[in-house]
Amino acid sequence: MLVIVVENVPPRLRGRLGLWLVEVRAGVYVGDVSRRVRAMIWDNIEEGLGEGNAVMAWSTNTESGFDFMTLGANRRIPVELDGVKLVSFLPPDEQKRGVSPF
Repeated sequence: MLVIVVENVPPRLRGRLGLWLVEVRAGVYVGDVSRRVRAMIWDNIEEGLGEGNAVMAWSTNTESGFDFMTLGANRRIPVELDGVKLVSFLPPDEQKRGVSPF
């Protein structure tokens, strides 16, 4: 299972995502694709993101049962702690300035 959520992306990217996945809500895409197709979709997101942001989550054999990647400006940032990927929040003023801890 693959889930992608995009915000503030160009209509062209939303149309491309609709070729491979089903848009169940505005900006929320789901599907069941291979690892190779998932990588190709992420490459398309990287190229067409513009000013927006995206997160992609998929089922995998990890402690939590899934993994995820993010792209673009967002207060939520992935942090790995003892082998488990969690989500941390940047303070609101740091997001506005574009400051990232990484």
